[in-house]
Amino acid sequence: MPMRRDVHTLEQFQATAQDFVLRLKPLPDRATVVGLYGDLGAGKTTFVQAVAKALGVAETVTSPTFLIFRRYTLHDSCYTNLIHVDAYRLKNSEELRKLRFDELLADPRNLILVEWADRVVDLLPKDHHKLQFEFVDDITRKISLRKKF
Repeated sequence: MPMRRDVHTLEQFQATAQDFVLRLKPLPDRATVVGLYGDLGAGKTTFVQAVAKALGVAETVTSPTFLIFRRYTLHDSCYTNLIHVDAYRLKNSEELRKLRFDELLADPRNLILVEWADRVVDLLPKDHHKLQFEFVDDITRKISLRKKF
């Protein structure tokens, strides 16, 4: 059964992110990729921040809109790196490819979270985890996992 949660508070985002990330398992031959889909303001960046916190990232996590991606080193995790990609400003997936995204994908020690994944979906593994974020109202966001674990 796919995951589907309505979240109303930052604490609920954190709990949902922690539950999600604890269910992820590294792959032997490539990075674990999570595509974040949804409109502006639906909670994608907040979710990435919550995942980073759940993985012990002490740095402030902001959306890498102008840098396209940021790398965070993880400790005490089954992953070595959290890669946060924001594809919002990309015109097409070729722009991400030019940033050597294939090298990030090839490393099974990477957990890659891609905001605006629909803009670069042709670069993502077909079986990547797909999280849909929906703005319900000022305090409610709906998070749906479209791929079973």
